Amino acid sequence: MKRSLLLFATSFIAWQTQAQNTCATAVAVSINSYYISAINGTDVPTPTCSTGGSNASAGEWYSYTATFDTVIRVTTDLPQNGGVDTRVQIYTGTCADRVCYAGDDDSGTGYTSQVDFYVTSGTTYYIAFDDNWTSAGFTFKVMYAPPPPPPPGGFVAQYVPVTSYANCIVDMNGDGLDDAVSVDDTQININYQNADGTLTNTLYSTTYADNAPYWSMCAGDLDGNGYNDLVYAGGGLTFMMANDNGTGYTEVSQPEYIFCQRSNLVDINNDGLLDAFSCHDVAPNVYYINNGDGTWTWHQGGLGDTPDGGNYGSIWVDYDNDGLSDMFIAKCRGAGSSASVDQLWHNNGDGTFTDVAPTMDLADFQQSWSSAWGDFDNDGDMDVMIGASSFTGGGHKLMRNDGTTFTNVTPGSGYDLFNGTSIEFVAQDFNNDGYIDVLGGGALMLNNGDMTFTQTLIPANNGPIGDMNNDGFLDIQNGNTLWMNEGNDNNWINVLPVGVTSNRNAIGARIEVTSALGTQIRDIRSGDGFRYMSTLTAHFGLGTDDAVSEVTIKWPDGLVEHILDPAINTTIKPVQGQSSTGVAELPAATFSVFPSPAVDKLHLRSTMDLSESNVTITDLSGKSVLRPALLNNAVDVSTLSPGLYLVKVQGTAANFTSKFAKQ
Repeated sequence: MKRSLLLFATSFIAWQTQAQNTCATAVAVSINSYYISAINGTDVPTPTCSTGGSNASAGEWYSYTATFDTVIRVTTDLPQNGGVDTRVQIYTGTCADRVCYAGDDDSGTGYTSQVDFYVTSGTTYYIAFDDNWTSAGFTFKVMYAPPPPPPPGGFVAQYVPVTSYANCIVDMNGDGLDDAVSVDDTQININYQNADGTLTNTLYSTTYADNAPYWSMCAGDLDGNGYNDLVYAGGGLTFMMANDNGTGYTEVSQPEYIFCQRSNLVDINNDGLLDAFSCHDVAPNVYYINNGDGTWTWHQGGLGDTPDGGNYGSIWVDYDNDGLSDMFIAKCRGAGSSASVDQLWHNNGDGTFTDVAPTMDLADFQQSWSSAWGDFDNDGDMDVMIGASSFTGGGHKLMRNDGTTFTNVTPGSGYDLFNGTSIEFVAQDFNNDGYIDVLGGGALMLNNGDMTFTQTLIPANNGPIGDMNNDGFLDIQNGNTLWMNEGNDNNWINVLPVGVTSNRNAIGARIEVTSALGTQIRDIRSGDGFRYMSTLTAHFGLGTDDAVSEVTIKWPDGLVEHILDPAINTTIKPVQGQSSTGVAELPAATFSVFPSPAVDKLHLRSTMDLSESNVTITDLSGKSVLRPALLNNAVDVSTLSPGLYLVKVQGTAANFTSKFAKQ
């Protein structure tokens, strides 16, 4: 009898283990703890709803059916697990048509996982653990998340077809509408947004990418042909260059090894061409200078020189309002390590950068993978919320920009009580009230307008952000789910600038919008947070304001233009030199200057005949400092002091202006 009972019990346990090896036979769980002996199921959890790459080959499956609306936490952050490296994905839908709902890699202590998600009565959620990092056994717990935040509302799910890496929302074809982009090793999948808000899915085949975007992806028009290119960041950088009609892409992989983390496109040397920057996890940071002929020049150092790296989340932001893009790096290597000290690299304007984080109270031993920059109090300068990926090195830090330094205003801000951790924190105005919110750590922190934030749980996790139905409210992509923001009655305006003498995307531009609320500011950036690429359109909520008195564009090359009384609840697309106060100029491809910074000579490149032109060099205020002779399309600038200048070319064919640096 005992032998029979033992055989029955053994067969039952074996059945239970087998039952969780596939989604179709997922074991139903409730509020309790559960032990997984090993991750060896044949049904690999896909799509991937969290970070960490797509290296899983096995999975274990469970299902949770909600009996009432609440917030559920799934965690492996338990003492008995000893920090085992776990990863979890949460799905809705059916096993045959799974939809990413939530997921987490390392939000718990060490490398454990913890994810909170809102559940609706009667809905079944699939909980899947994979062996991306380990197949060893562990215990997980399903529990109620304390305290339950208010119900989300405002976001509804819409399916979108994707390939392996759904990392990008950006306007790919220059029509002013954001598109959803995903890629794998041999194809680019673009869901083009149509004028009526529908999407058209198009697949482009590519040669095999030497570097898949395991860690990040960014986008921008590297060659000025009107179609955005992509940069994959993995074991190095791969450029995917759009052809001249946007119907195909050419792979240009760089040979250098980089343990890539965050990647960005930015005009580092102020020559009007976008360059590529990449954080390096195990060595000093690197960047590629765009030579303007389809080639790039490799550089290492000068923008984060910690020998053993620890560089994770870079973001280019003009923190001191001098018109130059500076760069902040959120760093992580473990508390106490010099590779975990955050850095703020001030752009000196002469091609060099200086780490000023120690004097700005930003050099912390905080473990952070990303930071959210925005003018949270609308006082005209960029503040920052540095998000903790683990509390081992300290908690979140909300830092107010006071002009000459940053002040820690975390106590009483809401971030002192917020216990969500994440590798992704980004700043956008999701409810269009005119104040920038922060998404990250499993919650949307709504800005109250006074440097305090209210925690709100929404069904979406971090992902690429953009307006995917042209309704003026920002949507979020999680894998093959677009979380569409249903919005409210608040007004808005979007600004999508087109550079001419500046880079075509106007990356690095400062946009200001003035209404009854005051003046709001945005910087045009390619790549923020840690992994994803969000819209290049500057989005402004206006609250109940029914008019904008002025839009000011401070272009990367130093020119400033004003647009008076623009229409609201629409996207305006100002072209550099064609605003109400500008003079029409030719496309960027017709004129450029190099090198920048210049030492003795500045060369002028143009498709037009410049031989009869007059050249004037001014400072950024417009004051003339030099009138050099033009010889063989070059001018002598050896007598200039180091700094930033504008070179103005006036001739019978056309007028040109461009910014350059003197070393």
